[in-house]
Amino acid sequence: MKVLGIDEAGRGPVIGPLIIAGVMINEGDEKKLDGVKDAKDSKLLPHKKRIELDKKIRMNSEYKIIIIEPQEIDDALNSDSLNLNWLEAVKQAEIINELKPDKVIIDCPSPNIKKYTEYLKKLIFNKKIQILCDHKADVNYPVCSAASIIAKVVREQEVDKLKAKYGDTGPGYSSNPITQEFVKQNWEKYPEIFRHTWVTYLNHKNMKDQKKLGDY
Repeated sequence: MKVLGIDEAGRGPVIGPLIIAGVMINEGDEKKLDGVKDAKDSKLLPHKKRIELDKKIRMNSEYKIIIIEPQEIDDALNSDSLNLNWLEAVKQAEIINELKPDKVIIDCPSPNIKKYTEYLKKLIFNKKIQILCDHKADVNYPVCSAASIIAKVVREQEVDKLKAKYGDTGPGYSSNPITQEFVKQNWEKYPEIFRHTWVTYLNHKNMKDQKKLGDY
């Protein structure tokens, strides 16, 4: 039985893409991901260790990575039919439909697991695939831990590319002081790298709009 784990990285940042990764192995082959199952929460791993595990995962599994740029995230949030959860489900379905697992385990982004699972099922071609959506699946299932690690490594690579091109963005999270300063100085200069639907970005835009109104 082929088991696919799916997880994401970069859901919350105001800068840069959201990464969704799927990792598929044969059931019982978790030993090939040795070190991943012991890692548990990939957020707590040093990035150097994640890079080591990323190489091992790619050598011992089938995998697929989807990079969702800020514009696509904004389009989803501004649409009548999508939100961030449903956008993730659409991308997860792409991975499932391409890799064709027998079973898929997903770290569920929605608090409503039942509703999310039902939505996802409608997007999957093979209705016989077993679907397990769970909270903290990245901690409880090695194949999801592996997907989490790959996603985080790719997200870091994408952020490094942005830093090389635009300057020090910080990690892209609104709570980070470096990111806060970068947004303040560059929100209008480099609109393509920001998520325009995020409050952090909107605050600067709204302040400028208010100043314009004050000129009248």
